[in-house]
This record gives sequence, C-alpha cells and structure tokens, in this order.
Amino acid sequence: VLALAFVAAVSLAVLPDAAQAQSRPQEGGQNADGSAAVPRQRTRTLPLSRQANAGPCPVVRILYDAARYVELADNRALAANVGFTGEIEGVTSDCRYRNDDPIVVDTNMLFALGKGPSAQGDGRTYRYWVAVTSRDQAVLAKEYFDLPVQFEGQDRTRVSESQTIVIPRANAQTSGANFEILIGFDVTPEMAEFNRVGSRFCVDATGNSAGTCINR
Repeated sequence: VLALAFVAAVSLAVLPDAAQAQSRPQEGGQNADGSAAVPRQRTRTLPLSRQANAGPCPVVRILYDAARYVELADNRALAANVGFTGEIEGVTSDCRYRNDDPIVVDTNMLFALGKGPSAQGDGRTYRYWVAVTSRDQAVLAKEYFDLPVQFEGQDRTRVSESQTIVIPRANAQTSGANFEILIGFDVTPEMAEFNRVGSRFCVDATGNSAGTCINR
C-alpha cells in the first residue's frame, strides 16, 4: 500500500493538472489577445534514483590486517599446515541520502575462499565484520556476519555477499565524508600479524622442501 501511494504521489508531482494542460497554448499558435504564443519549456524532473545526494558517500575499504583469513595448524607457517583460507578480493558500494535522511550505503563484497592440505571437512562458516567509524577516529558501530561456504569437493570457490548499512545523521549538514566503512575477516591476533607483515605462500619448484616456502 505504501509503495503504491508513493508511486502515485510521484506521478502527480510531474504531470500538469487538467486545467493547466487545457490552457497551455499550442506551439505556433496565438494567445487569446491575438499575440504570438511563446512556446513554454517543460520542467524536467529527474527520476529519484538519479537525483544528486546531499553530499559525498562514505569511503568503503577493506582493512589490510583483516583482508585475509589463513588457518595454520600449530600456528606454524608451513604450506602443509594450511587449513581453510579466505581473502576479500574487492568491494563495491553506492549510497543515497537527501535532505536530512540517514545515509543508506549498499555494499557488495567478493570473497575468494580455499581449502588447504590440513582442512577438515568440505565446508566452513567464515565470519566477517562491517564497522562504521568517524573518519580515522572512533568506531561508531560494528557488526559480525556469518558466511557459510560449501566447497562441494573443490579446493576453492568464490562467493559474493551484500550488506546495507544505514548511518543516522545529526542534521542535514552532516556529510557522508564524515564517515568511513571498514570490512574485514574475524581473525586471531596471529592471523592479523601474518597479514600485517605481508606473508604469502609460494611454490618450491625444486621439490626438495615442498610446502615450506614462505614469501614475505
């Protein structure tokens, strides 16, 4: 019911009433006093989805320390010890807000997920979080989400996930530039350190010590 009423209100806002339409002179015609009619330019109204926001969108980015998820048996950085893995490969976002409305941010994240030699089972429920901060300052809100994944006999897969974030504004002058949205895996301190130093596994082409090559 609300959706129908809203559509009707928009239609009424952009269409002239019957009296206005009938009194509008035709192009190339004359006014009632015999003078030449001047064509009137019609007012063009942009669709709501294309109207400009009240300001810029919040920055959305992946926190480097939590961009990857790597399980290591016994916390030993050996390729043979790798269990389930994950990486947030990218995020896209768009926002909308007008007048003093809240900022609504739609995000879409792409996860690349994998199974290492020590992974047990064919599925894993990963966990990630989305946080809203005042720009480069305090965390205003943070929420965790589960990401259940089935590999179906494969050792890797990709999953996309969407989340919508609503950020209240103090007033109509509060801009999206005041906020930042961060995304990351729920990682242990050891995982965060592994990410922070940029450790990545590589292949030992000699075959002499397979599974022990670490690229830092």
